[in-house]
Formats: sequence, structure tokens, C-alpha cells
Amino acid sequence: MLFRPATRVRVFSAAGPRRRYMSTRAPSLPATAAIPKARFVASSSPPSTHATTSRCCGIMSHDDSPPSSDEVSKYLRQSHDRLFENNRAWAANKATTDPAYFTKLAAGQAPEYLWIGCSDSRIPAEQITGLEPGEAFIHRNIANLVCNTDLNVMSVINYAVRHLGVKHIIVCGHYGCGGVKAAMTPKDLGLLNPWLRNIRDVYRLHETELDAIADEDARYNRLVELNVVEQCRNIVKTAAIQQSYAKNRYPIVHGWVFGFHDGLLKDLKIDFQEMLRKVQKIYNLADEE
Repeated sequence: MLFRPATRVRVFSAAGPRRRYMSTRAPSLPATAAIPKARFVASSSPPSTHATTSRCCGIMSHDDSPPSSDEVSKYLRQSHDRLFENNRAWAANKATTDPAYFTKLAAGQAPEYLWIGCSDSRIPAEQITGLEPGEAFIHRNIANLVCNTDLNVMSVINYAVRHLGVKHIIVCGHYGCGGVKAAMTPKDLGLLNPWLRNIRDVYRLHETELDAIADEDARYNRLVELNVVEQCRNIVKTAAIQQSYAKNRYPIVHGWVFGFHDGLLKDLKIDFQEMLRKVQKIYNLADEE
């Protein structure tokens, strides 16, 4: 996710009929494109045994003194230019492998899947599923949430279902999700508070089950799974899904979880038809005007 462990605070844990607090590490805000405090030195030669190479190719830090403005600018320029170098190499490879590749790509998209995943940079949907550009419509946000007040995700779902005609909708979370952990820390996270409240609501709905899990890591992992299930339910509540399924028998909604330790996806095996049946007892929007 976008959060990293920082200072120790207290979070909810199992302790009989009521929750208590226990010590854990609180997730901090993301350090995106963090620049090391050591000096940057552009180099084309192999680094010495006393130098450490940064993420950006050809840049090394040799000491602990703060980098100069010119060094930071050079680092940022190189890390920026690297993406264009990668793009040119990718385009050349595709054109060589399949001369008609970009002609087909420009003709339009007809994706089979809508993927709603976490913003975590370590989970590229196409790569972990072996899909090519044009095969999946992708939406990502912190903790893979589907909120009916989020016009972004609601627009994505409506467009994917009603215009692209996707056959499958996948909500994919991941174990060790920092958004889920952040939601369970009694800490003011500013602008993130209303967003993470949706995950706290998931905990509230499944409080008895979660509080019965003594192991903290196991409890967090289960909350990750339950969060995915609840987001699938939120999708099923939408008119776009209900009306399309009544007419076409698709799309089907799936809940998956990705594991960093083995790189494998876990299918939570959601019973879509049963979920739809229960949802429509209250949220029946299948009838079109």
C-alpha cells in the first residue's frame, strides 16, 4: 500500500466481548520518490565498495552530506528521462515482435475485465495476470474501495459495464495493505480520515469475527479479505451491474487477494448469484425505466 510502519501506537485487538487496544506499528504517510539525504554522484563506472547505488540508474551516494541543488536536479532529470528510454525500447520491441500491434491498439478497446485494485505500486494488474494492453480496464485507489459517493469509481463501473461490456469485475486487495492497517489505528490522518472510515465500517460489520482472532497479523489479513468482499457487495448494489446481469447474464463480480510473499492471487470464491439475490431484497435496481 501507500503507507509504511513508523511510530508505535495502539490499535484494536481481541479481548473478550469488547475490543481493547494493543501495541503495534502505525503506518506513516507515503514517501513517494523520496530522495536520499546522501550526496548524488552521476557515474558511468561501476560503484566502489563504499558507494551505494540509488534507484535511479547511474547515480550513487558516496557520503552523508546533503545533496546540492544541481545534484538533486540531475537526479530528477535522469529518473524522468529513464521512463522515456524505457518507453522507446518497449515500443520498438512491440513493433518488431508484431508489426501490426499499434494498428490494432489504435482501433479501440474491448476489455474482458474491469480491475479495481489498490494503488500500491507493487501490484501491476496486467503483469501479475499476464494480460496485454486493451484486455483489462483498470481503476485503482487506496485500499481498493468502492464507495457510492466516489464519482470516480462509479463512473468507471458504469462506463465499463454499459459501454465496454466487460464480462468480469475483479476487486483485488492485498495482504499487508497499509490502508487497512491505517484504518485500524486511533490516529488523525487528516484528509484520509473520511476515506479510511469505509474500512472501519467493514470492521464494525464483522466485529465479532475479527475480535475472535487473537493473532494480530491473521486479524489484519482477514480484514483485508472482508474489505474485498464488502467492496464486491457495493458493486453488486449498483444499477449498472443489476441491469446488465438481468439482460446479459454478465458481468460476474469476483474478489481476489494478492500475496507479496509468493506473488499468487487468492480467489475468495464469492458466490455472486447468492450475493446478488440477497442484495436485491433491499437494493433492487434491476428494472430499467
